[in-house]
This record gives sequence, C-alpha cells and structure tokens, in this order.
Amino acid sequence: MSIKAGGTQRRRGAEAVSDELKPKPEKKFDPSSYSCEIILEKTTLDKTQDKKLPTDAFNVFYVVEGEKLLDVTRSEKMVNVFDMYYDRYGKDCVQEIEYGHGTVRPNLWGIKAPTEKKKRRKL
Repeated sequence: MSIKAGGTQRRRGAEAVSDELKPKPEKKFDPSSYSCEIILEKTTLDKTQDKKLPTDAFNVFYVVEGEKLLDVTRSEKMVNVFDMYYDRYGKDCVQEIEYGHGTVRPNLWGIKAPTEKKKRRKL
C-alpha cells in the first residue's frame, strides 16, 4: 500500500529525506574542463624563467586573501586560463596573465628521451 505525499508516490512507512539533510557531494576542481593544465602552482618568479617549459605556458599572477601568488599554466588560449581562475577564485583575483619563457614545442614537452639499445656485434 502506498500514499501520495509531496507529489510523489511513496510506500507506507518509508521515510522521506529532505534535500537539506542529504549530504552534498564536494565539488572537485578540474582544470582539464577548461582545456588547461597547471604546471607549477604557487611558485616563484625564478622558477617561471625556465627555458625547458613549453611555449604554450602562461604566467598567471593572482591574489587570494591578500596574498599575491604565481602559477604556470598551459593552455591553447589565454581566455581559457582567465575563465579557469575567475571561476576558481572569483572576481578581481586575476592581476596579470603573460606569456611564459619556455622554448620547448608543446607536442614534445614532457616526453622522455628513449634509452639507447645495446648494439649487437656481428660475428
């Protein structure tokens, strides 16, 4: 036997849990949804000057709770980087976004050099 309560059909004796009491899942921040990758987070200016970083990396200067921070973030477009930091930290957090100092092509960045095989001697 069931009763109609709150616009839904419910079995008798079943408890209704209100939306307020249900645990809400934590939102986890995912940079890949903005087509971005954070390479160095909360770093120094000296580390961002590295020439071994990819050419599509951006230096992002931003402020969180009065503290000035610096990240190195990869993305195809600068607007994707801005959108990610705006959604993550809110209005007026992004101070400056500038091009990075890397010289490595993006398709070759992060690839390790293959190990050389031993040469076989012919007899």
